[in-house]
Amino acid sequence: MRPTAARLDGMPGPKTFCPWWGDTSIHKQRGVVVYTVSPFRQRGSKAIFKGWLFNGYRRLAAQVPYWIVPFAIGYGTYTWAKRRDAWQNSKAGHLALGGHH
Repeated sequence: MRPTAARLDGMPGPKTFCPWWGDTSIHKQRGVVVYTVSPFRQRGSKAIFKGWLFNGYRRLAAQVPYWIVPFAIGYGTYTWAKRRDAWQNSKAGHLALGGHH
């Protein structure tokens, strides 16, 4: 039986539990159970688009109250400043503020 590449690299694996590299006092541990899932049974991207469509929408919708209020305040301030600047630079604004046109 040929050892795997992970076993050949010198790192202690999950079933050896040796304290450090090169330690010769490796004793078989009792009562330690290691569970793994086969890489052929794992599906990392199963239903990724369906999950994003519903769960992503739900998570984005939950964040709307946190970003819509600052966005509305910023947009309102921007439009007010643009209108005020245009009025101040107009003939009516100059006359109303006591300036000469």
